[in-house]
Amino acid sequence: MSPQAGDDPGTPEQGGEVDRVVDARGERCPLPVIRLARLVRDEPHVRRVTVLATDPAAAHDIPAWCRMRGQRFVETRAEDDHTAYVVEVVRPSTPEAAR
Repeated sequence: MSPQAGDDPGTPEQGGEVDRVVDARGERCPLPVIRLARLVRDEPHVRRVTVLATDPAAAHDIPAWCRMRGQRFVETRAEDDHTAYVVEVVRPSTPEAAR
């Protein structure tokens, strides 16, 4: 996902945070949430993830995952042939806080 105009998130190499898109269109439950969880786990610089999904179960699954994992569910947007779910990734401020 490219940054919005005027938004300079930087790159992981620069220590900046980045936005990502998970294209889960055509995938059935639980794959959209599994792909979201893996991305958040594996990419420490991600600050916001937009999940594109066609599976109606994602409307329940993604906000529920956010509640269970301490992430912030931002919004749901109906788009042409899919729905976009936006998640703000909440990271501990220190390694000690993650424990």
